[in-house]
Amino acid sequence: MAGTGSDETRLIILRGNSASGKSSTAAEIRRRHGRRNLAVVGQDNLRRDVLREHDLPAGANIGLIDVVARYALSHGFSVIVEGILRADHYATMLNALTDDHQGRTCCYYFDVPFDETLRRHAGKPQASEYGAAEMRDWYRELDLLPGGAEQVIPAAVPQDEVVRRIMADSGLTVEAARKRRLAARASVVTTVHPNYLNSNK
Repeated sequence: MAGTGSDETRLIILRGNSASGKSSTAAEIRRRHGRRNLAVVGQDNLRRDVLREHDLPAGANIGLIDVVARYALSHGFSVIVEGILRADHYATMLNALTDDHQGRTCCYYFDVPFDETLRRHAGKPQASEYGAAEMRDWYRELDLLPGGAEQVIPAAVPQDEVVRRIMADSGLTVEAARKRRLAARASVVTTVHPNYLNSNK
């Protein structure tokens, strides 16, 4: 398959159990980066909200996540893919995506013990939608992708440190983002329509 993205795009994969901090970390990276030219591809959004699909071994959302991420990368966006993304369902797609990406790729697994996921879940807006029984059924301990590409982030690491580490690893620092924006502006060529020139003769 042809390469995806470019040397300038960044691909970040954030995986882990429910309530491990993936979505909030992705949102904070986007906030610090400046919000532009960074796409967040959330598994929950595409699987639950767009498709209303259960997490199945060959679910349609697996291909949809892949297509959205690749489309964004091919149009010059850096991409964060975040979700539980259990290895037995999503590893093939994620490995192909990271292999095909031409720019820098960084993968992380948020390792949070089950008791801590329950505590964090209790403070989430959707806490009333599902409880301990469902979360126990979903929970998979240290569900790493094959190949060893993921950095494991322990639950004790503060989010600010996690965000700073990921931005530094990927090159999505605030200063780097500012330089990319300035370079993009400098590359814009202003053209004048020929009819405008003719009207001034």
